[in-house]
Amino acid sequence: MSYGIPRGEARFEPRDPLWNEKVRASFAKQGIMGLLGATLADVWPGGCEIHLPYRPDLSQQHGYFHAGVTSTVVDSAAGYAGFSLMAPNTSVLSVEFKVNLLAPADGELLIATGEVVKPGKNLVITRGDAWVVKHGKTTHCAMMQQTLITMHGKAER
Repeated sequence: MSYGIPRGEARFEPRDPLWNEKVRASFAKQGIMGLLGATLADVWPGGCEIHLPYRPDLSQQHGYFHAGVTSTVVDSAAGYAGFSLMAPNTSVLSVEFKVNLLAPADGELLIATGEVVKPGKNLVITRGDAWVVKHGKTTHCAMMQQTLITMHGKAER
């Protein structure tokens, strides 16, 4: 189902011909995404989209998605966007990120996207965004800027 979430215009060439398999395998191993119930909805060279259905145990005191949950899912979306462009026999780690919360994450579904802004051999700059969908209306609730580091010679276990 399309929610009208915008995607950037930047398109990149992945350094690893197995980029798609690499990202999907890594996502499947990530314990926190499984614990939260998040799914990898889409991945493309330099981009990623993750979906998380609402559950009361993911909320804060007002019943919205907790900011920590929102930040976690956006961090993963942007991280996998960057990882999709990294060379074989590498892994990815977040170095830093800043999240701006734009609106309460009040919805039935949280959608997080990540896209590469500037790829690099060692550092990758990404942007992440989160939206919530409630009664068919989509609201932009968070945006992130992130720096990733490429872990050379550190293929995931």
